Amino acid sequence: MRAVAAVLAAVLAVGAALPRPGLLPHGPARGDARLRPGDDESSPAVPLRRALRLYGRTARRLYVGTNGVISTQDFPRETQYVDDDFPTDFPVIAPFLADLDTSGDRGNIYYRQDDSPDLLDQAVGYIQAGFPRTAGSFVPTNAFVATWEDVGAYQELSQDTEPSTKLNTFQTVIAYSDEDTYTLFLYPDGGLQFLGTRPKESYNVQLELPARVGFSWGDGDDPKRDGLFHSLASSEQALKNLERGSNTGVPGVWVFRVGNVDHVEPGGSEGLGPGMPQSLPVRPDPDYTRTLYSRADHASTELTAQHPSHGSRTPVLLGFVPERRDAQERSRRLYPDGDGDTRQSYSANPSSYSSGHHGVGVEEDVHFNPDVFTYSASSKETCAQHHGRCSPHAFCTDYATGFCCHCRATFYGNGRQCLPEGAVHRLNGKVSGSLAVGGRASVRFQDVDLHAYIVGSDGRAYTAISGVPQPAARALLPLLPIGGLFAWLFALEEPGSENGFSITGAEFTQSLEVTFYPGGETVQVTQTAEGLGPDNYLRLKTHIQGEVPFLPENVTVHVTPYKELYYYSSSAVTSSGQREYVVAAGTANQTLSYRLRQNITFSGCSHSRLPARQQLSVARAFALYDGQEHVLRYALAARVGSAQDGAGNPAVNPCHDGTHGCEAPARCQPGAGMEYTCECPAGYRRDGRGCRDVDECAEGLSRCGPFTVCLNVPGSYRCECHSGYRPAGDGQACVPLAPASDPCEDGRHPCAPGGRARCVSRGDGRPSCECLPGYAGDGIHCSDVDECAENPCHPAAACYNTPGSFTCRCQPGYEGDGFRCAYVAGGNPQRLTPCQHEQMYPREVPPGPSPVGGRHVPQCDEEGRYRPLQCHGSTGHCWCVDAAGQEIAGTRTAPGTTPPRCGSPESIQQLTPCEHARMYPREVPPGPSPVGDGHVPQCDEEGRYRPLQCHGSTGHCWCVDAAGQEIAGTRTAPGTTPPRCGSPEPTERPPSMCERWRQSLLEHYGGSPRGDQYVPQCDPQGHFTPLQCHGDSGYCWCVDESGREIQGTRSEPGTAPPCLPSVAPPTVRPEPRPDVSPPTTGTFLLYAQGQQIGYLPLNGTRLQKEAAKTLLSLHGSIVVGIDYDCREKMIYWTDVAGRTISRASLEPGAEPETVINSGLISPEGLAVDHLRRAMFWTDSGLDRIERARLDGSERRVLFDTELVNPRAIAVDPVRGNLYWTDWNREAPKIETSTVNGANRRVLVHTDIGLPNGLTFDPFSKLLCWADAGTKHLECTFPDGTGRRVIQNNLNYPFSIISYANHFYHTDWRRDGVIAVNKDTGSFTDEYLPEQRSHLYGITAVYPYCPGARK
Repeated sequence: MRAVAAVLAAVLAVGAALPRPGLLPHGPARGDARLRPGDDESSPAVPLRRALRLYGRTARRLYVGTNGVISTQDFPRETQYVDDDFPTDFPVIAPFLADLDTSGDRGNIYYRQDDSPDLLDQAVGYIQAGFPRTAGSFVPTNAFVATWEDVGAYQELSQDTEPSTKLNTFQTVIAYSDEDTYTLFLYPDGGLQFLGTRPKESYNVQLELPARVGFSWGDGDDPKRDGLFHSLASSEQALKNLERGSNTGVPGVWVFRVGNVDHVEPGGSEGLGPGMPQSLPVRPDPDYTRTLYSRADHASTELTAQHPSHGSRTPVLLGFVPERRDAQERSRRLYPDGDGDTRQSYSANPSSYSSGHHGVGVEEDVHFNPDVFTYSASSKETCAQHHGRCSPHAFCTDYATGFCCHCRATFYGNGRQCLPEGAVHRLNGKVSGSLAVGGRASVRFQDVDLHAYIVGSDGRAYTAISGVPQPAARALLPLLPIGGLFAWLFALEEPGSENGFSITGAEFTQSLEVTFYPGGETVQVTQTAEGLGPDNYLRLKTHIQGEVPFLPENVTVHVTPYKELYYYSSSAVTSSGQREYVVAAGTANQTLSYRLRQNITFSGCSHSRLPARQQLSVARAFALYDGQEHVLRYALAARVGSAQDGAGNPAVNPCHDGTHGCEAPARCQPGAGMEYTCECPAGYRRDGRGCRDVDECAEGLSRCGPFTVCLNVPGSYRCECHSGYRPAGDGQACVPLAPASDPCEDGRHPCAPGGRARCVSRGDGRPSCECLPGYAGDGIHCSDVDECAENPCHPAAACYNTPGSFTCRCQPGYEGDGFRCAYVAGGNPQRLTPCQHEQMYPREVPPGPSPVGGRHVPQCDEEGRYRPLQCHGSTGHCWCVDAAGQEIAGTRTAPGTTPPRCGSPESIQQLTPCEHARMYPREVPPGPSPVGDGHVPQCDEEGRYRPLQCHGSTGHCWCVDAAGQEIAGTRTAPGTTPPRCGSPEPTERPPSMCERWRQSLLEHYGGSPRGDQYVPQCDPQGHFTPLQCHGDSGYCWCVDESGREIQGTRSEPGTAPPCLPSVAPPTVRPEPRPDVSPPTTGTFLLYAQGQQIGYLPLNGTRLQKEAAKTLLSLHGSIVVGIDYDCREKMIYWTDVAGRTISRASLEPGAEPETVINSGLISPEGLAVDHLRRAMFWTDSGLDRIERARLDGSERRVLFDTELVNPRAIAVDPVRGNLYWTDWNREAPKIETSTVNGANRRVLVHTDIGLPNGLTFDPFSKLLCWADAGTKHLECTFPDGTGRRVIQNNLNYPFSIISYANHFYHTDWRRDGVIAVNKDTGSFTDEYLPEQRSHLYGITAVYPYCPGARK
């Protein structure tokens, strides 16, 4: 202990940290072996001088690995475990599990066995500091010491990189005796200079996975997913705490009991021992209590055992790992426990536990019709004929009247079914039935799950029943005999005794009847075992029927240990008894009891010698109900032995066996010994040994108030109201009925004033508020909509916004309703000439030899024609124009000079629109393929547009109408056959209103409207087409026959309202949203996994894992970012190995196409804007965010400053916003801007760590991210408000996508796709590909574009 005192003194001298001398002595001077340098090395097996107990099993050798681990077996390749989360699929003690590397003599790893007194004294001092009471008498005989000294993280070195100078030092000490084992983790001050390592498969993607510290059993049918483990630290914050935190009072020192127990027990739960420095805090990791984790339900499994007989204790984290023994050591003998205070340990999910090498399970819902063998003297069957009916692990013996099967050595059973001795077994089955709880209506349940987990080596039986509805599940807590059957079947056998399975095998029927007192409720239970399946799976069915007493919430049930006699015959076993149980609620306890009778029938061998009776001793029994998981659990530890002479079931009180003389409804109340009394329930009076009803109404004992009628009922009375009255709140009086008030009528509603909103009654007393047309808001707050902002009036009219509406008025000189205005000349409406139109709507003067500036108001003559000479009113420039008002080239003069001489309009040749366009070429409107440059049209001899137009330089061709407008769908690509175009027929009918308005605007726009200018669309008959759209902005609306917009029909870009000709459209309903209605068939996920892109279909929101497959194999690539173009059905991805961005069609046989192959270093995140036909990406090598068209053209850098590690990127195409993450460790953030790079700003910068994944939900309009640093999945509105946490316990997410009411993210710890419910935050599903490697980007593929179905 002097060594411990010296260490503690040193600690106090330097402060709250363990100095390097605080490590136990190590190195060559102490005889340590040195692990050979390397990246993934393992020591030879180290045979232990004395075997140690680890996780309840015997270990005779240890291995030490480079990657901060010790195991009882040789290590697999590091790729199978080094980057994965706990649990591992082999036993592990991990002081710092990470990808470590000692190549090039970077550090040393030492290990040795030691039994020197000085080292053992120092170790036991630390152990007793963590366990001052239970380890007070612990005397270790041996220790195993492993030290990692100045070891580095694995890194890929090149000529331009230097090895990292950050090195770690830590130590593990395993101290043990024949009885117990403790493990020490020691972290000296400054010993942990790095907290994680970069995965080898990360390539250019900057990632660092935190180390894992703790223990893993390496057990389970699928240990990687279902195994048990104890985690001390797996996050950066927890790892930082290792040096200065502790569970011993000594900073940097952590101690755990790992030997002769079924779970890892951390130190510090007993408080500091005498002489320990009280000033040193015990600071375990915040997530330290998440110790047992079952991958079956993605949630930590933490159980606490309560022992009323021992008072209050610190909750112990429980789990169970079965003991394994060699065949020669297996024994069914009972060895004394020696510890009456052993804590029972079991799991919340027995199905996830290890089954050793042999298991007993259940084939559920499988029809079974066994050929049951019965022993009969008349059959004269022999082993030669029927030995196949014996178990493969049995031998057959012929007798004079037949044959019998007997299990071989190291197996037990009835010969027809044999199981290995000392192994663990599982029984899975179904439970059905109907239960009335406390006299209430019956609760029915069908085929709920039952799981039993049996530890054959020491007679423990754990039973879990999940899915029984409330309140029946809680009321079944006292019914321990349900699990008691398995305790009898697999009880530990004393010499000369046999448990139930040795007699009945796996084919029997148990009938159980239980009567509860004092209420007399009775329930029957039938449990039927139907044999072992091909894989030793036991088929079991349970039926429960009857009535049980009600148990309120928040009560516990304690069952005292008991003994029970079983009587045996050749085909039946019977028992009966009385059990007491304690119902505890807070400090109040109530002792109750029940009487049970049971018989077990089976088909046995007539030559077997069965004991007449045996005694089952249950030393420990627990009943628990988990309200969160809705699981009922029983746990029993039992042994079976011979019945002692004189042993018998104790005398039963008459109340319990029904021999009392009380007459119903009197209840029998047990007294001392065999005494009892008959007591009447409330509402009855004693009448001899019975009771008679009290008429409270006749005797004036009721409390019925005014306006009531008293009705007597057995044991009570009832108050009923007169007509027109209803019961008051006290249930005794009645009050007049009052009509339900309508909050909309009496003004008790929060809606905006009546002029802006209306109140709608919902019928349940709650109002609904709706804004009136012309107002916008939630009904409580309604603001006026400025309709004039959408230019609803005629160009020759003025718009006046009014509250809730607007008006259009024609300007002076025009008449009409404001939506249509016509020029008035001489009192008659007249169409404007182009000059008059331009006088009202001046346009810019085309550039000339000298700039003019400002808008020009043309001069018109008396007939409305352009005057030949035009002068700018403010600058003095003058020029000549033709009849169309177009400037004649070369005629413009400067201010102050002589104006040009211009001829009369008749002397100037008037140009046709085609001839005018030839002089002033315009851009061709965008089509399926770009044309580019100005187009010079082809005109015929009369100046009209030729029907076929072709671009002179590109070779594109298309058809035009008489106005020269391209006819949609006729454009052809260069080198293909031009379209066949007809001659434009001149219209014979007078132009319609739509055509006149269209022509007027075209002239106003100079014949070439820009993409942001509106031109009416007319059908061939000249009517307004029902659907009108505004240029290339994407906004559309419906119009009536006069071309006026129908209010409420305007849609967002990407959608189009349904419009009907000449009538108002039907009520516009939004398209079904995936998070409200079932998604359209065909939705699936695409995920990037190294050199391939995987396909994972969805059924609703469930992962169809069986249909998953590889969609694209891209050898030599490392795909990171991935997104989908819903318009052209193309996948786009980034490749950090090839430094490219590529795409491929989803059509069969499509080949990948590289669209960007230069100027990239580490392209990671990728986002596609299907409306703008653009893509955006992040490059963490160049620290840039770039943009380009989907074909790779028009590439430009949006941002290349204030970026450190940009990763994820997302786009909102409808609103034109861009979002991205930067996981700069010094200042991580999420930023936003417009898609053009304007208005850049930081959106989130607090409480954020490693924001790897980012997604924008187009339906909920939420921006959400997955953070590998904080382990959070969070969402916010696009402006940064409304931030909330959806899930706070992620593993190591990389990428995330939102679809319907779920998030789907890739995880680097699980190497899979994880599903998270948006509303509850719960993990609902996961897909783990068979090929284990890291998954990167993920995206959802819809059968339509978000916001509109195509």
